[in-house]
Amino acid sequence: MASSQAVKITWLGHATVLVETAKGTTLLIDPFIENNPKYPKGFALPEKIDYILLTHGHGDHISDAAPVAAKHGSTVVAIHELAGFVAGQGVEKTIGMNLGGTVHLGDVAATMVEAKHSAGAQDGEGTHYVGIAAGYVLTLDGGPVIYAAGDTAVFGDMRLIGELYQPEIALLPIGGHYTMGPKEAAIAAQFVGVKTVLPLHFGTFPPLTGTPAQLAELLGSSVKVADWKPGDALLCDDDTFTFSPRRD
Repeated sequence: MASSQAVKITWLGHATVLVETAKGTTLLIDPFIENNPKYPKGFALPEKIDYILLTHGHGDHISDAAPVAAKHGSTVVAIHELAGFVAGQGVEKTIGMNLGGTVHLGDVAATMVEAKHSAGAQDGEGTHYVGIAAGYVLTLDGGPVIYAAGDTAVFGDMRLIGELYQPEIALLPIGGHYTMGPKEAAIAAQFVGVKTVLPLHFGTFPPLTGTPAQLAELLGSSVKVADWKPGDALLCDDDTFTFSPRRD
């Protein structure tokens, strides 16, 4: 990673993550805030959120996309059909894309990659087709390459993600039941070749029983696993990654 000021990656509970680049670009992944029981109490989002990235259409990933976009002037990035769906919910600025494509979001190149998960969206009229589930590889100018897997099972082509993009940090679901658990996430971390894992999608609801400690035990000392709580952050400064607990 090239020399830079600190990049900050903050976990906001469940699968919601705030990325703030050294040059000031702000990205919010899968905003689930109002009904998220693990959203850090009293946490205030930045006044400006440039982009909202959606991995798929389930409510625990998109329920706050429209209100956050309206309040913070955000552009929503999603697979083509999901971008159209949120536009119908009142989101004024969207970027629809698809697997294998890359869009440039300020100083971030966001590449959409495969995920293995269902992806329908629900509203008062029922369940709608909104494309398929996806993940993102975020290549930050002067910063780390981040693999945000989205909700997914482990799959063999994660090796291609590692080969093509060489991510340094992976945001991986570990809760199990609806996504991979620690056993599968350990294999995923090895497939993509990262040295730092930021676990997500655990502990929010009773079925999501996987823990960072279980993942860390499986990976051993070769991979750093964040034992973090909602509101905690990872600071990336040059080639140093430092975990920063939230201070109320």
